Amino acid sequence: MIIDFHTHIFPEKIAKRTIEQLEENIRRTGIREGTAVIEATLDALKESMSRNGIDCSLVLPIATRVTQSETINEFAAKINGHDGIFSFGSLHPMQEDWEETLEKIKELGLLGIKLHPEYQQCDADGKETLRILEKCEKLGLYTVFHAGNDVGVLPPRHCTPRQLKNTLDYVKGDKIIAAHLGGWTMWDEVEEYLVGTPIMLDTAFIKDFIDKEQLIRIINNHGSDKILFATDSPWEHQGESAAFFKDLEISDDKKEDILYKNAKKILKLS
Repeated sequence: MIIDFHTHIFPEKIAKRTIEQLEENIRRTGIREGTAVIEATLDALKESMSRNGIDCSLVLPIATRVTQSETINEFAAKINGHDGIFSFGSLHPMQEDWEETLEKIKELGLLGIKLHPEYQQCDADGKETLRILEKCEKLGLYTVFHAGNDVGVLPPRHCTPRQLKNTLDYVKGDKIIAAHLGGWTMWDEVEEYLVGTPIMLDTAFIKDFIDKEQLIRIINNHGSDKILFATDSPWEHQGESAAFFKDLEISDDKKEDILYKNAKKILKLS
């Protein structure tokens, strides 16, 4: 079994335009090259899953404006739990009705939220974000952060491994999932600040950018029970990422933790 814990899709009518804009952002920053490998639609994701042996995928929407959360969360609830597709919700840390929105996300049956501090321009350890984390902990909701650098946004950064470590002064951290192995291209800082903490890490968009020895060291020292297989589809190929982790020089038990067991617990799959 394989569960991809980090994917992105958009409603059919805006998917093409949204991806084109994101690709333009990447070209403009010049940080790294980046193009979508599939269309960012529900049907394209399902086709990719079928072709690459992915049993389930988690969609992580992002509210980039304070007015977007209601529409985003309605779409998330509509697709959640059907045909191997699951979804978290989202909200913008600066929206006034943040507390009611989190309660609504819980009522909709969504198990967590996605925050993107770069696109939302809010620090991971800022007061607006911390109050969300505290509320999520009370509601039993998970919070996935985009962590580290982002190819589509220029510095300064708003979610570094050190900032994520700071959140542990306010919450337990076992409901926090730091994407991109805790901080994209900041993996020395991940080892310094996050390895050994309760914060979980996903593997989205890392396979071509991290030294294998460092990846294995992080898995072994942090614990395979706190690592989630993820691709960041449509930005990374699901099949190639799965093959990369299947071939990684770690034990079969650790591979099973990463590829599906940890995600099954979070998504409450039998």
